[in-house]
Amino acid sequence: MHVPATEEPRASGAFCFWRPAPAPFMARRSSVPGCVKALSVALSLLLPLELARAQAVANYGHDPFVQVSTRIADCPEPAGPRVSEAEWRREAHHRIEQGNHCWTEGRCRLANAFQYDNEIAESLQRRLQTLAATMPAWQDSTLWITVRGRWLTVQGCVRPGFAVAPFLTALREVADVEKVIDQTTSTPTRGVPYVRYAPGR
Repeated sequence: MHVPATEEPRASGAFCFWRPAPAPFMARRSSVPGCVKALSVALSLLLPLELARAQAVANYGHDPFVQVSTRIADCPEPAGPRVSEAEWRREAHHRIEQGNHCWTEGRCRLANAFQYDNEIAESLQRRLQTLAATMPAWQDSTLWITVRGRWLTVQGCVRPGFAVAPFLTALREVADVEKVIDQTTSTPTRGVPYVRYAPGR
């Protein structure tokens, strides 16, 4: 837009508008810095909100995610299925393909692998109750389990010397489970093999 030489910009809040200059000398002065300052203030208020929205994590897929033991203190909580909105959008298409392949390849009774997850989560609770009697050492841990597309991901901390492999094998026996992923550690002070939960990461 062409601005007459006898007008100057004026900032008001987050907006700039034009007003007649009171004198020829004032017409030569620029109030653009005032507009820039107003816009900077507006952006400084909006950007934290946008960044928080982009970085906040949530379980957008509603994948079953449960903590099954709590005996090891200071074990970092995993992010589990919680991701940012941007990450969820990136993986949504792959998730649809992954779920449908199970049926098209004849490995699933149901049309999508993710349709099994709630039932698997219920069966998992019963399996863990049985293992509490037959393999009680697993309870001396701090563990979270995610059920996602017939896969179990076990995350958290176990005691040094705990036989992880037999425990994972026992979880693999839960009905309709296809795979069990081990992301546990007996030395959490050296780091953990999973993404830690951070509400505003």
